[in-house]
Amino acid sequence: MTSRVPMALSSRLRAGWCAVLAMFVAGCVAPTIDQRRDAVNSINKAFRADYEAILAKDGTRVYKVSRAEGYDAVRVSMARLGMTVESQDPVLGYVNVYAPAPLPLNQREWEEAAAADLPRTREIIGPHVGIFRHFFNFEPRGLESVISGTVVETAGGTEISFTARMREITPPESGFPRREYLPPTAVRMALDKIWREVEREFKATYRRP
Repeated sequence: MTSRVPMALSSRLRAGWCAVLAMFVAGCVAPTIDQRRDAVNSINKAFRADYEAILAKDGTRVYKVSRAEGYDAVRVSMARLGMTVESQDPVLGYVNVYAPAPLPLNQREWEEAAAADLPRTREIIGPHVGIFRHFFNFEPRGLESVISGTVVETAGGTEISFTARMREITPPESGFPRREYLPPTAVRMALDKIWREVEREFKATYRRP
């Protein structure tokens, strides 16, 4: 009689652990393609709003230089940051450059930007992929950074504007579709870096009368 009680309790404990394990396994079923797509769509929606707000605030600046000086400064600055010219039109004041991501950020800067945006991003995708949000990371591999600069003459001098996007070269290793927009902290850091280079070039080459 005395041996049956521990055995009964042991059986109940095993059954309880089996039930918990079953629930855990059920909750860890890999997200479907549709769930992953919905997760990335949610990221794109949030990052697009951030991207547009950042560009509205700091995507355009006006300098008291000629249009030709502004255009040269943009081209030289992009080259210094490791970007390659893909297309350009000096007459229209347009230059399009690209480089393997995370350029124009270096690896340390990219990791800093990713760490800043990752917690919020995982919260965004949580309703779609559940516990698998903890395995989501930003993947620069297989991507190119594409930056477009425009230089336009204005009454106050020369207006320079930048936009940025990502271009897929190889499929992501995570199985999640690629995002359309850069993490917002990466956009801010990249713009800061670009503007510093542009202004550095003006100081090095521009001479006021």
